[in-house]
Amino acid sequence: MNPAAAGNRPRHPPKPHQEFDLPHGTPLVATVVAGLVAAFAMGALAHRLKISPVAGYLFAGVLVGPFTPGVVADSALANELAELGVILLMFGVGLHFSVRDLLSVRKIALPGAVLQIALATALGAGLSAWLGWSLAAGLVFGLALSVASTVVLLRALQLGKLLETERGRIAIGWLIVEDLAMVLVLVLLPALAGLANGRAQSSVDLAWMVGLTLAKVGGFIALMLIVGKRVIPAALHWAAHTGSRELFRLAVLAIALGVAFGAAYFFDVSFALGAFFAGMVMGERQLSRRAAEETLPLRDAFAVLFFVSVGMLFDPAVVLEQGWAVLATVLIVVVGKSLAAVAIVRFFGHPLHTALTVAAGLAQIGEFSFMLAALGVQLGVLPEAGRDLILAGAIFSIFANPLLFRWLAGRHSVVPSIASSERERRAADDGPVSERVVLVGYGRVGRLVADGLAPSTRRLVIVEERADLVQRAQDQGREAVAGNASNPDVLEEAGIREATRLMIAIPEGFEAGVIAQRARQLNPEIEILARAHSDEEVDHLRRIGADHVVMGEREIARRLLELLESSRRPIGNVAV
Repeated sequence: MNPAAAGNRPRHPPKPHQEFDLPHGTPLVATVVAGLVAAFAMGALAHRLKISPVAGYLFAGVLVGPFTPGVVADSALANELAELGVILLMFGVGLHFSVRDLLSVRKIALPGAVLQIALATALGAGLSAWLGWSLAAGLVFGLALSVASTVVLLRALQLGKLLETERGRIAIGWLIVEDLAMVLVLVLLPALAGLANGRAQSSVDLAWMVGLTLAKVGGFIALMLIVGKRVIPAALHWAAHTGSRELFRLAVLAIALGVAFGAAYFFDVSFALGAFFAGMVMGERQLSRRAAEETLPLRDAFAVLFFVSVGMLFDPAVVLEQGWAVLATVLIVVVGKSLAAVAIVRFFGHPLHTALTVAAGLAQIGEFSFMLAALGVQLGVLPEAGRDLILAGAIFSIFANPLLFRWLAGRHSVVPSIASSERERRAADDGPVSERVVLVGYGRVGRLVADGLAPSTRRLVIVEERADLVQRAQDQGREAVAGNASNPDVLEEAGIREATRLMIAIPEGFEAGVIAQRARQLNPEIEILARAHSDEEVDHLRRIGADHVVMGEREIARRLLELLESSRRPIGNVAV
């Protein structure tokens, strides 16, 4: 097939499935229901097949999209709902990302992102030239392939427990620079399209548009750092002091969504960027953790709808009609961008594990890519075939990203576990050891447990997923193994077969049940102690085989009653 001919082939309209269409009177409800039900079914299937649930969500979108038989959801509504997920996700990231963090990575994030955008744009323009498109189409196509998806990157960093590490901050800073660059491109594209199509646009007008865009972005950032840093935390503190959890949750959502919408409406800044700065100005406050917890359920639900909405845009026929072009597009996104990121990060003197994390996280495309493609087609710069290739590249790169991230970022962990010989040397230096205790989790509870065990002769081995917490434990002279304790290999490395006790200090009770099961299989005689947050988790852990389960609320109530009984302080004429 002639690539040029394939590249300019008009897109086939979707086949009508009117008899299966969702009720027209309730398109919003129908879209949410269809999207979430299909996502749950396909996500469960993906989990059963031991692949990333993201793949299931994307396939769910294909199933309810207009290009496959069966139920057809409203793709426009799905895209708007997905925007809510992007806003809440970026708001949550901003809560954990201070101005200091952003400035600390500017020396690598700014030049790195600009260089990668330039290289990816050049590769995309080269492919478009092979397909017979114009130079303007090639530039738009290349720019669309250069910018990563916010949702995909943040989900990968969260699953890998890397969000608050140095390499996580570099990847997020890199993404912020990409978003700022794409905001500028979206504003300038109509003027550049006019030049490309022969509609005169003076250099003065072009310079004015660039200056105006930069002024708007700078004005928004200044407003958030000067005014927002005082107003937003004050509003949140007032809501918290009312004592109403419902009002506090509403305040968090109103701030996140209101600032994001205001940024887009008044300053022409993306929703994601506006929400990020809203979270960032609040992030250094004590209530930031609670705000993050309140938005978590909605954030997860709408993030799932984002992947469903991407799947709905994909026409599987494109793969058959433009197979070689699709393959080349995916290679540019997954391989070309990854190699460029590795080279750039290493050039700036950062270690290999940081380079691989940034490369894996950015080896996909998403929201801004779709916006550029839609605007390019609307302005007559990009052929419809270009939009099809961008959608195909997004689908396949998002599908492959969790596997790529796990292979590259997980394979080269920033904190290696302590070798067996080192463990034995430390054990010998510490004198006689009566027993080995394995502690899963080194968060707030885990650190308190470890501190309490420090004076004893017990040999403590910590298992923790987050690399920064593993590093902290090792800096404090404690044995630590990096990894997920539900993995039998990680438990083996921690010496679970020789341990007499397993203490599970992570807050997720049902995940703790999986860890308890694995440990019991490896060491049937081990005594298991776990924590829980609900009666259901307590029952689940006991059924699994935990010997002792501590529920925080019960222990707090028990201690309060003990204090009440032991108190003898008189109140009025009554001794309590």
